[in-house]
Order: sequence, then C-alpha cells, then structure tokens
Amino acid sequence: MAPSQPRIAIIGGGPGGLTLGLLLHKHGIQSTIFERRRKPTDEGLAQPSGMLDLHEESGLAAIRECGLYDQFLQLTGECSEAQKVSDKDGTILHADEGELSERPEISRNNLTKLLTFHLPPETIKWGHKLVSASSLSTPNRTATELDFGSNGKYTFDLVVGADGAWSQVRKLLTDVKPQYAGIQGITATIRHIMTKYPHLSALVGQGSFSALGLRHGVMAQRGQQDSARVYMFLTTADEGFASTSGLMDMTASSAKNVLLSDDTLLGRWGPTIKELVTVACDEESIDHPGTTLDIKPLYTLPIGVSWEHKAGVTLIGDAAHLMCPWAGEGVNLAMWDSLLLAHAITKARRIASDDSDSFQRALDPLMKEFEEDMVARAKEKAEETYSNGQMLFGEDGAKAFAEFFRSVYGDSAV
Repeated sequence: MAPSQPRIAIIGGGPGGLTLGLLLHKHGIQSTIFERRRKPTDEGLAQPSGMLDLHEESGLAAIRECGLYDQFLQLTGECSEAQKVSDKDGTILHADEGELSERPEISRNNLTKLLTFHLPPETIKWGHKLVSASSLSTPNRTATELDFGSNGKYTFDLVVGADGAWSQVRKLLTDVKPQYAGIQGITATIRHIMTKYPHLSALVGQGSFSALGLRHGVMAQRGQQDSARVYMFLTTADEGFASTSGLMDMTASSAKNVLLSDDTLLGRWGPTIKELVTVACDEESIDHPGTTLDIKPLYTLPIGVSWEHKAGVTLIGDAAHLMCPWAGEGVNLAMWDSLLLAHAITKARRIASDDSDSFQRALDPLMKEFEEDMVARAKEKAEETYSNGQMLFGEDGAKAFAEFFRSVYGDSAV
C-alpha cells in the first residue's frame, strides 16, 4: 500500500511559498498553497513590476533545484546588473556594468509566472485570505485549523506561514510584530522610457540607479515594457507620514508638488533628479488616472527574532524575518528557507511510515534544526541590511555608496 500523504498547507503565494510548493511537488509530496490575491492574468503578469536580484547561495540555488535555471535566464534581460550612483544633484559618482555582480535580475511578475507554470493548477487556491489560525493539538496529535472566512475551514498536519509582514500564522508562534523602520517608500513607473524620455533613460542606465542625499533616496530600476520603476525613499520619524502629510489622498501628479517644494523632502535636490521624479509621478497618473499615490511605511522585524519551536507550524520569508530591501535579501532568504525546509520535509517523508503521526514525529526535530539555522542566517543578513541602510540614508549617502562600490571595483569604474 502506498503511504498516505501528510496534509501540508502553505499560506502565501509569493516567491517563498511558490518555491516550497514546487520543490515538494517535484518530490511527489502534495501541498496546498493559499493565496489571498485573485489568480493573476497573463496581461497582469506582463505589466511592469519590481525587479529581484537572485543570489547564488539562496535564490539561484532554489531555482536550480526546481530545474528552472535555463528558463529563468531567458527571463532576465529586462534589467541588467549595472549600477549607477549619483548625488542629489544628479552628478554620477559611480557607474559599472555589473561585471562582478553575478546576481541576475528578474521581475517579480516573471518569477511568479515561472513558478506557477510548473505547479499543478489545483495546488494553488487563489482568493483565499486567511482570517485566523488555531491549534487543535492533543497529547497524541498535532493539527492546525485554518479559517478562510466564506471559503471555509481546513485542518492540516503542517502549516507553513509564508504570508508576509503581517502574518496570521506568526501569531501561533510569537507576539512579536513588525516595527516601523523610519522610512516611507513611494513607487511610480515610467513606461517606454527610452522612446519617450531618452535623456532620463540614459541617466538611469540599463540596470539600477541610486540618487542619494540628505537622508533620502530616489532609486530606479529598468523593467518590463522598457519601463523604469522609480522609488522615492523618505526618512521620517513619523510612521503616519502618508496621512499627516496629506500625500496618501493625492494623485502622484499632485503629490510631486509637495515632494519637490518641501525642503525637508526633495526640495533641496537638483533639477536632474527633480525631473526624474516629476516625470515618474506624471506618468503614473496618466497610467492610473484618479489613483492615489502609492506611499507606504517600511517595516522590519527585530534583528535575530526567534520563537519557541512548535510542532506542525513554522514560518519562512518575511513572516519569519521581515527586513528592508537595502541588501536585496528578502526574496533570496525566502527561497533559501523554502529550499532547506523542503529538504527537511522530504527527508521526514522518506523515513516515516504511512501515517501522519509518524511523519510529524520524523519532521519535528528536522524542523527545529531548520528554524535554528534560519534564524542564524536571517540575523546575519538583517545586520547587513541595517548597516547598508545606515550607509544609504546618511547625510551623504551617495558618497558612501560610491565608496562601497569603489572598494569592490577599485578605480576601474567611474
């Protein structure tokens, strides 16, 4: 008789959850991924989205184990690994072609498309928002009940929280909540930048661009549809800044006047960067008329956050170790978590007999070891991320960032 399948739920259909589901599928282990978003359309996945640079030991290692590396490479041509750094006035202090990077960029939409394409359609339950999770454990059995509101309740032997910053699954393990990181992030997109604004295309370059100064930043990355995704990062102690400033109620085109006239924001920046911000805000409003500015506070979990191990429940990705994007580690850690957790689940499945109790007994020590390793890995990357944030958003972040690249490239780059 074939062994029965353990009931495994993955909450969250981001890169971490999808990677874990695909790795388990490749080993013949069934899981169900619950994602609160509706199933994306092909048209939606073709739209510009944020770029993700995958790292050799983590994101790329997971892609390779999924057997998707060659297909992945075919989706990485939209944003090169080149880096440009300017001061607040648009003076270029560093430029390279990514010669030493070895961290290929892929859009979030393309990564989603790549992973979902190789998963059986029935694996993912789209439009399922987790309302609450509760333990049903007894002395002889561990189980977790998941409540999806109108979509019903389900019970699982193993629940993996890949449900991001405000994870519902995390509440089963710890009371720790994300903390405000002291920075607000604004996002806008310029489509067809090379055709419509060739001078701004030249400024941004073919990869990533960072203008830094006065504890703020204007950053851009090339992407789908010959686009540039422009991010404005504003340092402020006011967690509710989006509301108190009134920006959250404005369109991007209207908000630019506030951003560029206030000396505590971008008012003291030079005309070159102000033009980039102006065009990004105006183009965003043209693409999405009447839509209010995309402005959000950035959050992070405490560095080194951990929890008391609990059988049958664990966390990966931002749910476990949310951090800011200053080291590009978020998605990479999530995929690394998925890779190592898949190894633990596969091993437990291999050594267990044909019932869920024996699977849980085999998995529990392996999962505890996985969590201890994950906490250590995440702590190291969170410390790097914090250090990078201090560098980028100091009074002269541009000079500090350029010196960082100079230490890597020597004097060969601009």
